[in-house]
Amino acid sequence: MSSLPRRVKSEAKALKSEDDELPSFLNSSSESEEEEEEWEPKSKIAKRPRLPKKNEAKPKKAAAPRSTVARKKVRKVAIKEEMDVSLPIAGAEDNRMQLLNLKEEDVGTKQKTLNQKPEVPKKMEMNLFQGKNVKCFESDEKPSTSVPVMGNQVKHEKSEEDFTVDEPPFKKIKSTTCPEGKPVKNLGGNKVKEEFEMNWDIVQALSEITNVEPWVCANLIRLFKEENTIPFIARYRKELINNLEADALREVQQSLEELRTVAKKTHTMIQKLKKEGKLSGCLLTALLNCRTLEELDHVSAPYKTGSKGTKAQRAKQLGLEPAALSLLQNPLGLNLFSYIRPNTKGLSTIQEVEAGVQHILADIFAKDKDTLDFVRKLCQQRYICIQSALAKVSSKSGNEKDIDKFQLYHEFSCNIKNIQHHQILAINRGENLKILTVKVNIPDGVKNEFCWWCVNERWRPKQFLKPELMRILRSSVEDAYKRLIYPLLCREFRSKLTSDAEKESVMMFGRNLRQLLLTSPVRGRTLMGVDPGYKHGCKLAIISPTSQILHTDVVYLHSGQGFREAEKIKSLLLQYSCSTVVIGNGTACRETEAYFADLIMKKYFAPLDVVYCIVSEAGASIYSVSPEAAKEMPDLDPNLRSAVSIARRVQDPLAELVKIEPKHIGVGMYQHDVSQTLLKATLDSVVEECVSFVGVDINICSEILLRHIAGLNANRAKNIIEWREKNGPFINREQLKEVKGLGPKSFQQCAGFIRFNQEYIKTFCSSKKTELGSHTLLTKAGTLAKKKSKPAPCASRQPNPLDQTCIHPESYNIATRFLTFIGGNANDIGKSDMQQKVNAVIQKEGLEGTAKRLNTTVHTLQLIIDGLTQPESFDIRTDFDKPDFKRSIVCFEDLSVGTILTGKVENATPFGVFVDIGVGKAGLIPVRNITEAKLSKVKKRRSLGLGPGERVEVKVLNVDIPRLRITLDLIRVL
Repeated sequence: MSSLPRRVKSEAKALKSEDDELPSFLNSSSESEEEEEEWEPKSKIAKRPRLPKKNEAKPKKAAAPRSTVARKKVRKVAIKEEMDVSLPIAGAEDNRMQLLNLKEEDVGTKQKTLNQKPEVPKKMEMNLFQGKNVKCFESDEKPSTSVPVMGNQVKHEKSEEDFTVDEPPFKKIKSTTCPEGKPVKNLGGNKVKEEFEMNWDIVQALSEITNVEPWVCANLIRLFKEENTIPFIARYRKELINNLEADALREVQQSLEELRTVAKKTHTMIQKLKKEGKLSGCLLTALLNCRTLEELDHVSAPYKTGSKGTKAQRAKQLGLEPAALSLLQNPLGLNLFSYIRPNTKGLSTIQEVEAGVQHILADIFAKDKDTLDFVRKLCQQRYICIQSALAKVSSKSGNEKDIDKFQLYHEFSCNIKNIQHHQILAINRGENLKILTVKVNIPDGVKNEFCWWCVNERWRPKQFLKPELMRILRSSVEDAYKRLIYPLLCREFRSKLTSDAEKESVMMFGRNLRQLLLTSPVRGRTLMGVDPGYKHGCKLAIISPTSQILHTDVVYLHSGQGFREAEKIKSLLLQYSCSTVVIGNGTACRETEAYFADLIMKKYFAPLDVVYCIVSEAGASIYSVSPEAAKEMPDLDPNLRSAVSIARRVQDPLAELVKIEPKHIGVGMYQHDVSQTLLKATLDSVVEECVSFVGVDINICSEILLRHIAGLNANRAKNIIEWREKNGPFINREQLKEVKGLGPKSFQQCAGFIRFNQEYIKTFCSSKKTELGSHTLLTKAGTLAKKKSKPAPCASRQPNPLDQTCIHPESYNIATRFLTFIGGNANDIGKSDMQQKVNAVIQKEGLEGTAKRLNTTVHTLQLIIDGLTQPESFDIRTDFDKPDFKRSIVCFEDLSVGTILTGKVENATPFGVFVDIGVGKAGLIPVRNITEAKLSKVKKRRSLGLGPGERVEVKVLNVDIPRLRITLDLIRVL
């Protein structure tokens, strides 16, 4: 007999009829599957379907006992395969669109079949994350081999979701379009037992947490389950996610992981308590209601092993539980004096018995879901504030400098609804350093209203209570609030505020990092990188426009040899025609900048017009001693490597900064106080997003850059480089499938982000053809080769002009039809002729009309148009700012209120933006001074008003020389 609450079981029963409409989207962990086996009789365990091999027909026999369902699904697969074969003229997209129409017509017949479906055993019908709206079956087939099946109602979506290019049926990727945004069901799979159910629906819970529509959440759960990457989803699955940006996708993914963690820990706790014999029906319900780790901790804390037990547990061990329940259910028949045992501690007097009953009742009240919901609702309506004060211990023995840092928070109070994220992180840091004490203040009105409601509404006895029993009930409610509920609420508020602040801090770091990585590259210049220093000198490195190291040196500018070293620098700049100096912003940066500014002002480097810029050298020192740097620059001293890295950061910021661990780049806020796991996952995801969206040329990019492409990792990147070294350059995207370890799923994820330089490939192919021709003549003349030799790579592999665009191979069929439709030629991609033809057709037919004619979606068509019309050298980074090149310097003392300056944004935080105005100390534009009217509407902005690298015009509002603080006002974005 299932130990599920009655409510959940009845919902499960009601949901049977919805089987075909509603989806399954989550696999339980392997641990969970092992645990399930113990709970289910052997007769009920469904056999696992055997995975089909490549080019092998799917066995017709259904693996699971649910024969009707299985037969239905097999029939659907058969339809899909027939469509592929019987319509060879149209592309994959047409096939699928027609298939979707066919399925829509078939809905009526399927509904009839549903009513005759055999009953599924109750124990097997619920999913791990079963809620009120979802009924699902799960699949344990791998993403690259399982076959997707559509639900009843089908929305017309773009075809690329189903297929990789030219793959056999069972190697097609599982990424079926969703019916009206709902996820589809997977084929077959094991049943999930009641231990893995939750009393909430994961789609609904995710939607409430992230404020994203439920259908989008359902699609995202399915897409993430199928191991799709964020860059791939954001670019090629727009209609399934309602055009969400990558930041929002990351937020949904993180929230989903949190919910899964709660569910997994809940089930682990249930298993543990069941083995120990402590699992009651009420406790099971309370555990299954938990949505956060705090709630789970609160419910399960008394049952943890090693705990001495709560007061309620000790009272229950003394046998007082019947008395407590009787007080609520049948108070007239309760006689507390009968429980007195003079020789037993805890039962020796009537006061001890009353205290024991009170503790049991308080425990019942504090773990009741309705009671907790009521008190939480009360708190939402009242003024709850968080307060911080200077700790008594720190004021006596603390470091004065540290204490002064937290001066703002020595007597601080703020409503928890209005408090800023950076304030929470600052308070937490002060508390950890034992400088501040923090408390959450809940008004007494909450307690009074709560106690009245409990006594008169929720826990009102069923019969008349004697005054002494009423006194116990009132005391129990007050005890429950003061000892159990109030601390829980404080923990929940603090935890929620900290969690939100950490997430915001991480997201802010991610946005700043993206802005920095997408800084516009400075191409076609020879650059001199300078890593400043005093005692050990300034390290110089001159690099060519193609990032080759031309010269490295060390000069001592700050030890009395400045004039002599100026000659050496001038001769180097003239020798290599270098007119741009890049100075790292580390030790001795100000002095080095002043040195170069002085020489430039005196026109010392004439005839060269030399300019310089300051770049962040964060992480350069760490990178210079890393194995990657040693492999890339084996003959260079680590100090000189950092100068090379500084120069390359201006030439191609993305290619250089990906070599450094993101958290060392230093454009965040309280980055050392937040969850390092979350920080690393987010920053790695941002790097992957940036590298993927910019794209890489597969034939010239480094292994380190390749690692960060969506769908690739260190091993796959290494294999691609090895393949390239062994077989020569890649000719087209299809050749990626020949690389070891790069299966259909990896190919689907990475293919759209990999580029091919067509000129380079054409040159390579023409030279190969010449070699092949001369080899054939030799063979005929000497009759040397009786065996057929393998053709050269380009004999069977032809270059595809679409490979230089952002168009995904799954959409090539539509792109080819669109080219035919507009009368264009693939060789004209990126030329003005192509732009004119596209514009003419779109003006005449409209975007939607053209998409309908091609049987595709507007998003896919827009992507194809972008790919065909963007110039060959197109780079999304051109929309972002270049470094700020200067010829002169301003000192801190020169600043006065009202001075107008230009500067570059260094870092952005929730409370304001730090701007480098060239005085050695960044100024702060408070967030109140950054208004929508002052921001540029022309530039593309992603989730943030201002970010690192942007050039701004500012006015000085205040200069605090003792504290070295500059307050600025934003005039405009340049």
